[in-house]
Amino acid sequence: MTIYLNGQFMPIAEAKISVLDRGFIFGDGVYEVIPVYTRHAFRLEEHLRRLQDSLEGIKLANPHTKAEWTSLIHELIRLNTDDDQYLYLHITRGVSRRDHAFPKPPVPPTVFMMSNPLRVPPVELLKSGIACITATDNRWLRCDIKAIALLPNVLLRQMAVDAGCAETILIRSDARGEFMTEGAASNIFAVKNGILLAPPKDNLMLPGITYDVVLEIAAANGIPYQVRRIEAAEVFEASELLLTSSTKEVLPITLLDGKPVGDGKPGVMFARLHGLYQDFKRCVMRVNQD
Repeated sequence: MTIYLNGQFMPIAEAKISVLDRGFIFGDGVYEVIPVYTRHAFRLEEHLRRLQDSLEGIKLANPHTKAEWTSLIHELIRLNTDDDQYLYLHITRGVSRRDHAFPKPPVPPTVFMMSNPLRVPPVELLKSGIACITATDNRWLRCDIKAIALLPNVLLRQMAVDAGCAETILIRSDARGEFMTEGAASNIFAVKNGILLAPPKDNLMLPGITYDVVLEIAAANGIPYQVRRIEAAEVFEASELLLTSSTKEVLPITLLDGKPVGDGKPGVMFARLHGLYQDFKRCVMRVNQD
């Protein structure tokens, strides 16, 4: 595997980062994940825009222009062997003595990128759906920042693994009651009375690129949808639940907390959105190849 680190492409075995890197010491950094289909980065502009938003969220200057990022990403794709990949971008505030305050003067950020093979969900999983559990969303209040400090997400996801499930759906509460935010590593949609429900993009969830694509597809194909707060009761009573992410694309959730979602089988909304998502993906990739 060839990676990129601080201006150089190299084998991953040769990559070294200081133990004083603020990403290692404080989790002081952000990341981005970009799917690659047939050697073309999917929705690259949108991913780079989200990266910029995350960097601004932690007050870290972007180390590269959009053109520079694009060139580096294209080169990383070229240097790795798989046609379908997913790229991991990781930027920290750099190396300095251990102090909570930002280093003065600003030090060079650490910029790391790697590629891994992208394996989309197998057909068997699309036919059966996945099992999920619910848990209290006990994370911080800036979940819109794609921060590398992911210990709460790790622990919440591990709850699902320990239960033999694929994902944990997160529930918060306020004065109005309980509501769903997202998954530990995904966005979650619900279906109620034939309407696709999406939680609003705010500080309590990561604004997913696949989330955006699903809503664009719904709007373009006359699928009724609402972007609004989804009450916890609506999650448990939903006729369908869908999981989306850059690497999982669109998946049906057929079991929640040990109970079937709807009739316990992937539903008509999933079937339509998954098919339309694949059509959209092929169309975008065809345009990129022309």
